[in-house]
Amino acid sequence: MNSLVSRRQMLANASTGFGMAALAGLMQAETHVVHRAKRFTPKARSVIFCYMSGGVSHIDSFDPKPLLEKYAGKPMPGEVKKTQFNNNGTVQPSHWAFHRHGQCGMPVSELFPHMATIADEICQIRSMTAKFSEHAQGNIFMHSGFPFLGYPSAGAWTSYGLGTESRDLPGYIVLQSGGAVAPHGGVGLFSNGFLPAQHQASIVIADEAEAVANIQSQQPRDRQRRQLDFIGSMDRRFARASQNDIHVEAAISNYELAWRMQSAVPELCDISGETEATKKLYGMDGPDSPRTAYARQCLLARRLVERGVRFVELSCLPQTLGGGQGPNPWDQHGQIKKGHANMAHQVDQPIAALVKDLKSRGLLDSTLVVWAGEFGRTPFAQGSDGRDHNPYGFTIWMAGGGIKPGHIYGATDDFGYHAIENVSTVYDMWATVLHLMGIDHEQLTYRFSGRDLRLTDVHGNVLHDVIA
Repeated sequence: MNSLVSRRQMLANASTGFGMAALAGLMQAETHVVHRAKRFTPKARSVIFCYMSGGVSHIDSFDPKPLLEKYAGKPMPGEVKKTQFNNNGTVQPSHWAFHRHGQCGMPVSELFPHMATIADEICQIRSMTAKFSEHAQGNIFMHSGFPFLGYPSAGAWTSYGLGTESRDLPGYIVLQSGGAVAPHGGVGLFSNGFLPAQHQASIVIADEAEAVANIQSQQPRDRQRRQLDFIGSMDRRFARASQNDIHVEAAISNYELAWRMQSAVPELCDISGETEATKKLYGMDGPDSPRTAYARQCLLARRLVERGVRFVELSCLPQTLGGGQGPNPWDQHGQIKKGHANMAHQVDQPIAALVKDLKSRGLLDSTLVVWAGEFGRTPFAQGSDGRDHNPYGFTIWMAGGGIKPGHIYGATDDFGYHAIENVSTVYDMWATVLHLMGIDHEQLTYRFSGRDLRLTDVHGNVLHDVIA
């Protein structure tokens, strides 16, 4: 079985034609592999995860609550659960007016004027809930379905289940900008965990000359090739001696992929061939700023899915550039109006442009865009002008990739505090994403420490009502 599984890993990682044909034959020979394979026709081929680290206030963005105006400045009615800092003030209305947009009439606040223009493309899930109200655990849980490091992220699971359609790029890439730092939880958020090593994220710094660390060879290419061939011959001998252990084969695969990335990454990051109109659409026509840096990430995300990368994650910029709190830039425990306005300016136009650009190129139907943070924020103030963390009910949205466009699913109570209708979980979100990618989330498993583990643990239901 180890030989079959490891061959399946290698073929899936380079599934550009003959590899998929061989993989199909391998699936017929190994039932455990069939359980981890696509079980129905996928609606999406790639995922772009726009992660809003720190927790966006849903009641200031996508979930209007008029009753907050009536109770403004008054104590919050009903029970108030303990928050992280427990410095809870009175009810605080939204700082931005809401208006209906698109043919669907979807409410979006003035915080996101550009995202409002794609209202007919997105599906809001207003009843999302999470288990944790602290950043590190919240980030890890949102990425892996578990609150502790050491488990594979959603991107690693997607790469493991489907491989990559690109021979020259990995299946899972995290885009960052120079000066940015990973959210609380660190680079472990993007880990392959116990999955074979080729499924960990490759981090690409979108606006630096050397976008991937050590990607530039320090010796002539022909000499490097001979060196790799020599190392490869020894590695294959060792692989045979270790009965084709999947982790050994993963290391061999990573060497060869790194060789090919030396040419693929510079070409990917060279946007000189993009039109000025495209750059202007994304917001890259002004001076260097957090917005232009994030816009470059969004543009590269489109270029990555064009090249067959399965899972791409984008990263917000930190406080020094974007106005938030260190690695959690949406985390405004004070001055939320100023902080959220700074962050919205960074991401609003680029994300809206990404959706429009994908659609204009015929890629939106096959690309699932997911917009989410680790939790929402409270309807009552923290202190006088901030908001604390609220995992009990918040909004995420998806677009493209088989999602029902212009649709709102679920609801929170009249104050935006708790989800009360079609209550959804992070497990449900990832079950739905995997379903749209053609995978049964209950059968995408990996045996580790005597247990078949999966992204959704022992939970999760596909949200069929959000699927077109």
